[in-house]
Amino acid sequence: MTLSIQSYLNQQTRWPTSGKHILAQFDDTSIIVYQAYRPAIAQYAVENKRFGGEFSFNRMSWIKPNFLWMMYRSGWAAKESQERILAVRIPRTLFDDLLLTSVASSFGASGLTTHEEWQAAVERSEVRLQWDPDHSPRGGPLARRAVQLGLRGEMLRRYAETELLGIEDITDFVITQRQHLSGDLSDLQTPTEYVYQPSNPAVAAAVNLDP
Repeated sequence: MTLSIQSYLNQQTRWPTSGKHILAQFDDTSIIVYQAYRPAIAQYAVENKRFGGEFSFNRMSWIKPNFLWMMYRSGWAAKESQERILAVRIPRTLFDDLLLTSVASSFGASGLTTHEEWQAAVERSEVRLQWDPDHSPRGGPLARRAVQLGLRGEMLRRYAETELLGIEDITDFVITQRQHLSGDLSDLQTPTEYVYQPSNPAVAAAVNLDP
């Protein structure tokens, strides 16, 4: 596995405990996002270095930059049709474009004046943004919020076919770490994550990131 990993307990001490933050593994040019799929979709993606086969381009596909949020949603690769966990590397420029063009998944979170205005924005946008409670390794909700992005249309094509930089199946790592969820978590390793800040302040403002 090419992902950098660290002790969960060590990382936990430097993560914010509340607020809207994007925790992710990234470098100067790229960022990792996670998805969970049934084996056929994951296998095609890994073998072809892009999504296709049984992957549907006609429905919204959700990506998550935060590893533990993906583990909560997939039950650490134990839920049906989420048995394979993929780490997908994409350009930071694409990720920031997704953030900048996103529309909140609910009117209340959108900041728009009227429900009609929000509905029109949803119809125009190809990216849906949702802030949810982040979760501890054992699934307990936290005060910190985690982001997920739903993609469709051309934005989904950019992510799934034309601009992605790499796809890695990390299922074996996930299953191994799932065995360390009992006790004091001292053996639990998770991908190295820091608070992500877009290079363009307008992107951070668009999704209401906390400083």
